[in-house]
Amino acid sequence: MTQVSSSPAPSHIAFILTPGYSLMSVASAVEPLRAANLLAERPLYQYRFLSEAGGLMASTATGGFNTEPWWQEEHSFDLVFIAAGGNPMVYENTDLRRYLRHLRKQGVPLGGISGGSAILARFGMMDGRRFTVHWQHVQALRDLFPHLLVERSLYVIDRDRYTCAGGVAALDMMHAMIAAEHGTSFARTVSDWFIHTDIRTSSDPQQSSVEQQYGVTHPALVAAIGLMNTHLADPLSAEQLGMLSGQSARQLQRLFNAQLGEPMMQFYRNLRLDKANELLQQVALPITQIALATGFGNAAHFSRCFVARFGMTPAQRRAQGIQSHTVRSLRVR
Repeated sequence: MTQVSSSPAPSHIAFILTPGYSLMSVASAVEPLRAANLLAERPLYQYRFLSEAGGLMASTATGGFNTEPWWQEEHSFDLVFIAAGGNPMVYENTDLRRYLRHLRKQGVPLGGISGGSAILARFGMMDGRRFTVHWQHVQALRDLFPHLLVERSLYVIDRDRYTCAGGVAALDMMHAMIAAEHGTSFARTVSDWFIHTDIRTSSDPQQSSVEQQYGVTHPALVAAIGLMNTHLADPLSAEQLGMLSGQSARQLQRLFNAQLGEPMMQFYRNLRLDKANELLQQVALPITQIALATGFGNAAHFSRCFVARFGMTPAQRRAQGIQSHTVRSLRVR
């Protein structure tokens, strides 16, 4: 039996399927959950499929899943995904919008697969959250909602929002989710089950791998940095990082000192500050919201840390970014 971290009860996950969804995207999200249950020899995840009318919900590949109507659903979910294909930028469903608002009010985490992220964004569910979407819809979302934190990443996990670009990116996102809940060793076992040995990080392919970017080779270091990147807004403690990476916090700290020459939690804080630095120059979100999106509880603490790293305040960085954008625009003209 594969060892996994203890969990009092299985997580209940729902997948809302909309017309034109991709069978590959949904299967890539569901299959790791099934494999996790199989390899753990106990139910870690329970999942159900929902749609507007219920019954068989066909995908673009004609195959599909048997669903229940979401408006009849009284089950308490721990996470609800929306899967969408086609053109989610024009999809409208008043009942679904109402159901999502109900879930948000209940504090249920939400996720988007492929175009599902665009639906969440259009329905007002992604304000103040970093997220990603299929590349076809990135520019349209940025044009319509310039305040949103949409990124060209494979997947993004930001507190209570789970999004991926679709296709097999869902497999990588589920690996990150399973790693955060049951440890990186067990998540690797699940990925190996699918012969998915080249697990991609949330920022691929825009950035090089963790090993290439930081010059690290130890599996625990790679795992810890991966966990840090998927927990920017809700930072993990040193103890959590150690447990999920298969090391004690003290052992992991030694690895960071030896291979990166930097204390572990300082490295983590700098990752979050680097993301904040990027957001300040790219989006018009209030600085307080950027602080929250990168794991800082208040603007004053965020400002002190930012000045210590970059030698200027967040407001000065934003002003500098605006000036640079203006100069670039004038050159283009």
